[in-house]
Amino acid sequence: MFDADQIKQLKQLIGDQVEAGRAELDELVGHARALRPDVRVIKPRTATSVALMASDGGNNKVAFNPFYLQVVRVVDSNGKELCLEVVSPITNIDDLGRRQFHPDGAPSTALGRMMEGLGVKTLKQLSPMMSGKSPSWVLVFRDLCEWATLYDLICNRNYASDTLIVRDGLLRSKIFSGDLFVKLGEKITKSIEDTLRRDRCKVWLVGLAKKTQVLEYYRLAISLSGALDNGAPCFVKVPPKMLAKAYLWEEYTRDVKDDSPGEVPKFNIGSMHFVRFGPYSGDPIWTVDLMSRQESEAQAIFGYLQADAVAGFPIPFYPNCIQQADSYSRVADLDLDIVEDQLVDAIRDQVGDEKAPIIDALRLASDVAARRYE
Repeated sequence: MFDADQIKQLKQLIGDQVEAGRAELDELVGHARALRPDVRVIKPRTATSVALMASDGGNNKVAFNPFYLQVVRVVDSNGKELCLEVVSPITNIDDLGRRQFHPDGAPSTALGRMMEGLGVKTLKQLSPMMSGKSPSWVLVFRDLCEWATLYDLICNRNYASDTLIVRDGLLRSKIFSGDLFVKLGEKITKSIEDTLRRDRCKVWLVGLAKKTQVLEYYRLAISLSGALDNGAPCFVKVPPKMLAKAYLWEEYTRDVKDDSPGEVPKFNIGSMHFVRFGPYSGDPIWTVDLMSRQESEAQAIFGYLQADAVAGFPIPFYPNCIQQADSYSRVADLDLDIVEDQLVDAIRDQVGDEKAPIIDALRLASDVAARRYE
């Protein structure tokens, strides 16, 4: 522990660093204060809300060394399972890609349909991170499955009423090869336009993130400036100046409609906004991406989201549809025990009856050790 003299010295050192950073804070407050004229009050509306998300990597990892499994499960807010896969770092990626198609070449899964739509035949063509060189490819595969189910939900489903589709995360990604992500956005946009023309139904797509680099960087400045303190739910577009301050990659922040010189925005199909769904300054602020070409309908979209966020539980003023999808998609508790039991049973079958008791003993010893910390 620090003694009294060390605490005094530490206080002085921290104070010096904060004083040195005061000019930076003043600059950020100036950026945040400049938002005030563009802040818009949200007017609540009602619509069907559908959300989808992949279960968190911390909930669906199952290991019995050297065996490690990643359960990929994507479920919408109505509890309908849209994708279920089990992979491990030793899975053959070529075989996994072929599994997305029938023997005749027709796609059999949402991922297969997205690959066909983007004109790629293998997972390695879809993403450079699917080379298998790093075991983290299993998490990339999970993200690809989530984008595939989102693509499937918009491009291969009919809607009888105006619908807001919400993704847990921004409409930005660095996992796709070349310009495939922009191509994905173009296909989604075209399908939305076709739905409006054919069925007279509007479909909106948004991505909402609990934490983002730009919001964390500007959170204090926004609070000090009072830019969003107007006593009502509100939103404001994040200007390019703030994005450039928080992010290094132009291709991640530039709008797809931006044709000025510089890096092509190949990692982004969204338009970023700060949103507060509650009326008070202490209510949480979220970062929301609208589809870039739907930005003109921001008032309607945020109105629908706000109506859903008011009912949010257990996270206050966070869209309830995302929270419902999260609760359905989790691989935890009894579900996780079932997966672990199936893994152990499979290992017992592999080693044979003679050595199966060794597997049981190892499992029991592991459980006893873990129980100490419960």
